[in-house]
Amino acid sequence: MRKFTLLLAATMGLISASKAQTVSTFEALSLAGTDTAYINYTSPGADVGFTDGLVYFPCVYDTGFGTGYWSNGFAYSNMTDSVTSGYLNQYSAKTAIGYSGSAKYGVAYGTENFVKLQGIAAGQPVSGFYITNNTYAYNSMRDGDTYAKKFGDTTGTGITTGQGTAPDWFKLDVYGYRLGVRQPDSVTFYLADFRGASSADYIVNTWQWVNLMPLGHVDSVTFKLSSSDNSFGFMNTPAYFCIDNFTTHESSVGVAAAQAVAAKVYPNPATNVLYIDLADDNTQAISVIDMKGSVVYMQNVAAKHIEINTSSLPAGAYLLQLGGGKTATMRFVKQ
Repeated sequence: MRKFTLLLAATMGLISASKAQTVSTFEALSLAGTDTAYINYTSPGADVGFTDGLVYFPCVYDTGFGTGYWSNGFAYSNMTDSVTSGYLNQYSAKTAIGYSGSAKYGVAYGTENFVKLQGIAAGQPVSGFYITNNTYAYNSMRDGDTYAKKFGDTTGTGITTGQGTAPDWFKLDVYGYRLGVRQPDSVTFYLADFRGASSADYIVNTWQWVNLMPLGHVDSVTFKLSSSDNSFGFMNTPAYFCIDNFTTHESSVGVAAAQAVAAKVYPNPATNVLYIDLADDNTQAISVIDMKGSVVYMQNVAAKHIEINTSSLPAGAYLLQLGGGKTATMRFVKQ
């Protein structure tokens, strides 16, 4: 039995769609002054998150111990202390500044967090975001502390025994969800990696781009931190990372919904050949677009059955776009 994907299309006369990007830069969000962060104890234990761009960032504070503490979620900051170690400096990025010299950036705390896409971004792809280490987490991995080991230290005591001698790592796994269902693909980024030769060991201290286009169409994105340094099922490495320029990739859609089946596309995942069976003669061109937005293949349509040679494409996710009297886009995977 052939496995195929039904590709829905919308008549161009009834629907208008244009691709746009919205960037959550955190710059328009207010702070009390310089070298400060978003701290909100008004509703202990409840979500006091915030929206920037087309993204909602949850946040929870609590006052159960002393004056209060940050228990989970996202904050935003303009703090510039990239030197001081310890949890009292939990709102600073190791870069001491936002991406491309901006004043503000986001900070995530907790082993698992999520953001929710809003408005026209919901159900659409996410281009990606910039990431770097939090100062507290970076210094802990570099030096070790009361709870966490120094990366590369085989004794686990924080006493240097030679970098590169322990397969330490600190990573972020990113997952996409749509209508409560986790999408099949995920994205992994290593905030620190000591698994290879000592000359290749690193702890990230610059802003790095994380491409989320492989997640496909999503309405929320989940971030999960993990580390090689654990005790009794709990991660010892401080569970922080910093984020900036979270970029959605939305369609601004008109009044009519998609209404016709344009094609059958199979197999998905594809290996050497992708087959397309068109339902009518309205499609005039077919394009294959990689996750960077580059067109890697294009052909004019002369028949209802089309075979695309995918053997030379690198493995990964792609968008297949049909153009003409009807337009439609779907995602497929090349193995």
